[in-house]
Formats: sequence, structure tokens, C-alpha cells
Amino acid sequence: MPKITKIETIRNANYAKIIWVVVHDESGEFGIGETSWGPDTVETFILKEASTALIGQNPMQLEKLWSDICNLGITVGPAGAEVRGLSAIDMALHDLVGKLTQQPLYQLLGGLFRDKIKIYNTCAGYSYGVNRPESYRNIPGDIDHKPEQDYEDQHAFMTDAGELAKSLLKEGVTAMKIWPFDQFAGKTNGEFISSEDIDKGVEPFQKIRDAVGRKMDIMVELHSMWNLPSAKRIAKALEPIEPLWYEDPIPMDNLDALADFRKFTHIPVTASETLSLRWSFRELFEKKAVDICMFDICWVGGISEAQKISSMASAHSLPVAPHDCVGPITLLNGIHLSLSTPNAMIQETVRAFNNTWYRDIIETMPKIENGFVYVPEGFGIGTVFTDKFVNSKDTKTNTVN
Repeated sequence: MPKITKIETIRNANYAKIIWVVVHDESGEFGIGETSWGPDTVETFILKEASTALIGQNPMQLEKLWSDICNLGITVGPAGAEVRGLSAIDMALHDLVGKLTQQPLYQLLGGLFRDKIKIYNTCAGYSYGVNRPESYRNIPGDIDHKPEQDYEDQHAFMTDAGELAKSLLKEGVTAMKIWPFDQFAGKTNGEFISSEDIDKGVEPFQKIRDAVGRKMDIMVELHSMWNLPSAKRIAKALEPIEPLWYEDPIPMDNLDALADFRKFTHIPVTASETLSLRWSFRELFEKKAVDICMFDICWVGGISEAQKISSMASAHSLPVAPHDCVGPITLLNGIHLSLSTPNAMIQETVRAFNNTWYRDIIETMPKIENGFVYVPEGFGIGTVFTDKFVNSKDTKTNTVN
């Protein structure tokens, strides 16, 4: 029976909001996971609390280890540091078990349901969500900074969304997500949006339609920044554009209000990367508050929980669309889940990340071509950290044996 012998956390100053977890077993094999936001607190939970439930245990007992860590005091509602730590550990355990049994992660999840899945591009810039110093409710429009690199897609959608859409179509990408309304939320803390700002926010969407017509599906990201009346005003203004979905239109602390929003519009509503654990999603589904289920594997409770939530969504005739704006390990977990889950709809990607810093961290990136992502090769998630990343002067490791 294999035993877990060591837990490591990895931090790197270039990616200040991310923390990685490595779970080692006595054979010398290891699995990797990641999460983000509040890394100091997450690291403390992993090294001081969760490690006591892991060291000496059999990594094959995935359900038991998940439950043991959850029983350390994690509550079923908030997406706190403990859930983020659990998520990273669960990802690492699945990667480890895949390597020990010489199976890819998708096989552990039930095998391939499809050999490729459609992707969309979240139009973020290179440092979006990684080292962003601004408060979440005060994201700037970023139109004054002229980037020197390709793929600075947030700047692009704020300045010429039509040309950005053309650029994506040239790569075969036929779906994109943008958030031009975020720049206005800080004015009123999301309590009111003016008619002038409504018109400014609609502009990039109209530019996309004018440039490429309906060849491009457009997702509207609202980042839970608005109260219900303001979110409804935005939704009404955008209905002629016929976006693919409205994502997180209001804070996820009142699912009755979200259900109200869903009834207000015929455009599908997507939620939510900000929810964690199956109990929150059960309520989301029971209240009929959502059309498309989104979760982030590194925040929701790990790949174990994401698979359970996907099955629960299927029972409500709802598709799932895994989130990724965090890091390459989360992306790979999402791809394995999307390829093995019958009700997976589409996989989020960020080309600015895929073509730059993701490649600095992991050795093998997934194949993304003509708007689809394909089956990763190898056991577990199919990659390891690069030597460049592990040996960087900016990389710091803490270990519990």
C-alpha cells in the first residue's frame, strides 16, 4: 500500500497570488495542484492542518482523504482558504494516483466522452488575476496603457473589439468573453450605472457584431459587481447583441435574486466560479437560478467536487463550463474534466496565458487548434513543472514530512 510521505507548497514572486501543492509518496512519485488568492492563509492551512490528515495515508483513497480534510472544519458555504487548499490538494492527489496507476486523469474520471471540446478565449492580459494590485471592484478600463506584446486582449477589447474578434477568428476561435462594464462599477460600488456608461459598455459588443457578425459567440462577464436593478439594465441593453451568456451578473450571496435576474432575460445565465462545494450548487439548481453551471476546480473543492457537481447539473438538464483564469494546472484539470463529462459545454482558455507564462511553469501545454482543445497525453494531468520554474531564484518551497 503506497503512503504519502511529504507535502510541499511552492510560491513564486512572479505569480504572487498563486500557490502550488506537491504531494509525494514513498515510491518517489508526486502529483501537483494549484489554487490562488490569499496564498499565505492557504499555505498555513495546507502545512499546519491538512498535512496531518495526509502524511502516512494511502493516496489511492481519494474520497476518504477529501472527506478527512473537509472534516477539519470546512464549512459548506463560503469559498474560504480551507476550500482553496483542499482544492489544490485534491488536484495533486488525482495527479499522483494517475501516475501511480499509469492512467491519464480523464480515465480516473470515467474515460473519454469526446476527443476534443470547443474553447473560448477570455480576453485578459498577461498579468490579469496574477499580480493585479487593484481591488476587484475597481478594475480600470486599461485604455491608456499601450502594450508592447501580442495577445494583450483586455486592452484590445477596450479599444478595438472588432479587430480582436477578427484576430481570434483567424486562429479558429469562435467564442470570446469580455467585461467592459467593470470599469464603471467602482464609481458607485455597483449600485447604479448611468445611461452614458451603459452606452459605453455596449460599444465593444456592437463593434464585434459590426466586424464579424454572428460568426463570433460573445460571453458577457459581469464579475458579480452589480446590484440587481443595475444588472437588469445592463442585460436589457445587451439583448439585441444576443450574447451567449451573462456570467455572474450579481453577487452570489442571494440566489433568489439571481433567479429573479434569470427570469428577467431570455439570455442564458452562467454561475459561478465564486461558489464552492456541492451544497452551494445544489441550492443554485433547486432555485432554478442558472442555465449554465460554471465552477473553478481550484476553488470549488477540487476535481472530486467538480465531477460531483457536474453530475448534479446533468440531473437538472444543465451543461457545465469549467472556469480557468488561474494557472496551467487548473486549465489541465478542466480539460480532462471537459473531455470526460457528458454535459460539458465549452472550456475556458486565455490565449495570453497559454502563449506566455503558462509555458514557463509546466513542460507540456495541451494542444489547442482551430478553436478546440484536444486530449492531453501522459499519466495524471500529463505534465510536470519546468526546471526553469523549480530552480528559479524567485521560487520558494516549504515542506512537511
